Amino acid sequence: MDNRAFRDFGHDFVDWVADYLDGVEKYPVLSRVKPGEIKAGLPVEPPLRPEPMEKIFADFREIVLPGITHWQHPGWFGYFPANNSPASVLAEILTAGLGSQCMVWQTSPAAAELEDRVLDWLRRMIGLPEGMAGVIQDTASTATLCALLSAREKTTGFSSNQVGFKGGLAVYASDQTHSSIEKGVKIAGFGIENLRLIPTDDAYAMIPEKLEAAIAADKDRGLTPACVVATIGTTSSTAVDPLAAIGRICGRQGVWLHVDAAFAGSACILPEMKTCLEGAEFMDSFVMNPHKWLFTNFDCSAYFVKDPGALVRTFEIHPEYLKTGVDAHVRNYRDWGIQLGRRFRALKLWFVIRSYGVEGLQALLREHLRLARLFKSWVENDSRFELLAPVPFSLVCFRFNDGRGNEALDAFNRALLDRVNAQGPVFLSHTSLRGRFALRMAIGQRTTQERHVREAWAIIVREAEALQKES
Repeated sequence: MDNRAFRDFGHDFVDWVADYLDGVEKYPVLSRVKPGEIKAGLPVEPPLRPEPMEKIFADFREIVLPGITHWQHPGWFGYFPANNSPASVLAEILTAGLGSQCMVWQTSPAAAELEDRVLDWLRRMIGLPEGMAGVIQDTASTATLCALLSAREKTTGFSSNQVGFKGGLAVYASDQTHSSIEKGVKIAGFGIENLRLIPTDDAYAMIPEKLEAAIAADKDRGLTPACVVATIGTTSSTAVDPLAAIGRICGRQGVWLHVDAAFAGSACILPEMKTCLEGAEFMDSFVMNPHKWLFTNFDCSAYFVKDPGALVRTFEIHPEYLKTGVDAHVRNYRDWGIQLGRRFRALKLWFVIRSYGVEGLQALLREHLRLARLFKSWVENDSRFELLAPVPFSLVCFRFNDGRGNEALDAFNRALLDRVNAQGPVFLSHTSLRGRFALRMAIGQRTTQERHVREAWAIIVREAEALQKES
């Protein structure tokens, strides 16, 4: 493809994306294809000769698009949002066109220095302590693994990377923690038997006294506490662990405190939500995902550390071919995480923050919080439904409850969820809270308006009534 054809198709593709985002409501949120259907439409052998871009693009529309679940749909209420925005999409075009590798300063000075600056913008917006330094990781799972590895090294005096990890360290998180903690504990070599899941209270927040007791018990057994993972906005219910109380325990015990705020961290750009960060001075590391609720397309996970030196010491490498004359004066982000090769992720975040402004981002988040409170009020005012968790952010966990036994209620609500999602205009996901099947209404898509939330509630009520008549 020559530059003239590239230019023409580029215009066509941007037009297509703009039309798609304008008209995404015409699609059902969930794809209707069956397992294997997309693969069956693709040739077994690769093409030997070049194919025209017109044909490739046509196959995208006819074969690929029917198998897309539409995360940018305003009726997307499942899991958590994975938003894009026009600014972030345009920035990704530039990123792909530049094709930069951002592993060391010399390979892309602008990428390194823009990442430094834009992460400090984000730190200020959230209200993290002065001195915390940021780096963009691909996901919160990777950031959490970085935290666990850093905690392991700091606890062992940075000996594990030299002589190997000999065990004897324990990690603590609430029984509502994200599954990436378990995976990270396995990968980092702690061993799943040394992960302590601390009980939670009625609001699904970690109980500090239980944490302190678990740490004491492990020390009595000869184990060394290495890391506590607290959460601001758990995945199941967006519960908020008491950061200040947990932080004081970690401070007394000399334990690394990592805070997972992957989804809810975005809300902390609102002054009225900064109470979630009381105790932030105790944090050793913190992660939040702009690619969830800050309108920056995947992947973009912001990881902040109190002691950048400990992070670099955990991951630094010094092969001859990567050495440059300015290494002592710059940040080489290859040493701030697991990957050597790095994308220019900071560009899209820079575009988003500048194109919306802090006040524009705050306005969008406040509207999502308002819509969640509105939906919550409908659940509370309908005697057939009940809330199953507090609503500190924009996620509402609820279920239909007509008084039948819990097993029957679980079956009913599972069937209700399937019926709601089969309608097309909306998609919800589920979780289990204290053994109860819960529907999750996660409001946070960039284009979601009150009419979409009202439509979702109307569908839920209608399908619940129909299912009740049938059961």
